[in-house]
Amino acid sequence: MKKNFYLISMLVFALGLASCGKKEGSQDDAPMVVLETVKGLNELGATTFTGKTKSAEEVNLAFRVAGQIQRVLVKEGDYVRQGQVVAMMDSRDYQVQLAATQAEYQQVKADAERVMALYQEGNTTASNYDKARYGLQQITQKLANHRNQLADTQLRSNISGYVQTKFHESGETVSAGMPVVSVFGRDGIEVQIQISATDYANIDKFTSFKCQFDVTGDKEFPLSLVRMSQEANTSQLYNVRLKFMDAVDHKKITPGMTTIVYAEVSNKDAAGKVHVPSSAVIDTNGKTQVFVYDEKAGVVKLRNVNVARVERDGAMEVDNGLKSGERVVAAGAHHVKDGQKVRVLQKPSASNVGGLL
Repeated sequence: MKKNFYLISMLVFALGLASCGKKEGSQDDAPMVVLETVKGLNELGATTFTGKTKSAEEVNLAFRVAGQIQRVLVKEGDYVRQGQVVAMMDSRDYQVQLAATQAEYQQVKADAERVMALYQEGNTTASNYDKARYGLQQITQKLANHRNQLADTQLRSNISGYVQTKFHESGETVSAGMPVVSVFGRDGIEVQIQISATDYANIDKFTSFKCQFDVTGDKEFPLSLVRMSQEANTSQLYNVRLKFMDAVDHKKITPGMTTIVYAEVSNKDAAGKVHVPSSAVIDTNGKTQVFVYDEKAGVVKLRNVNVARVERDGAMEVDNGLKSGERVVAAGAHHVKDGQKVRVLQKPSASNVGGLL
């Protein structure tokens, strides 16, 4: 889009200069245009996406019980080992609960053992025996549950990695399952992009992926597809996760970094389809047309085309009326007529920035 804007600006500037210095009826009356070569879809470069790095292993750590946080033992950026305690909850209520259950357990256990002993001696019924046995099983499970709840007042990391975010601080009350700390593993980093429904439907045509980072210059990192969401988000986009095919320097590339992802697309079924800038396409009396440049005669000729779709960058995909290699008027199409002779404004070379030389 910037390229087309630049071309149009150059054309307007050139037309202004020409109108100031020419005389009416001179050979310089031919309008000036900028041309663009039509390219087949299989000749196009990679489709680009904005991506973001994410840890391949990332978890939100949460208490399994509710209560007041007594202390958060880590800060953002800290390295934690698997099993390390990262936060503690006020455990007084759970200690009292466990003590009460332990006392209840001792009483039920003693009563159950007496009943079962009597049953063995034939001095009580089978019904009493079953009640004692089931009562002991029930209080045993209750005791185990309350022991687990007390143990769950200590929040441990289930992976080794680095603390990314602290969601709560000491003194705050949280519910069970409410994230307190997020931890990401540093052993694997992935890239996440979001694609449109059209790209999602054609994901099998994406043959390869690679990305670049500002911090690594022109170095390209090959990627491979890991997984893709099956449901669109609220923006009607699908999340795609890509992994690095080679080892990366984790000191330079970390989770949360922005990257540009290039996706190569197979266009084996794109025979006859071409790509033209949107500025080349005009609407004349309900017909979609472009001006095609006749190299030998130096004139432009109007031709009907069919636009199949608008590309991501605003360019047009044409499936009828043009061939790869033809040149069309990309800037100045609204100032020329069918069969009119034109002058071609040459685009500056890459080494002539701004066309000043």
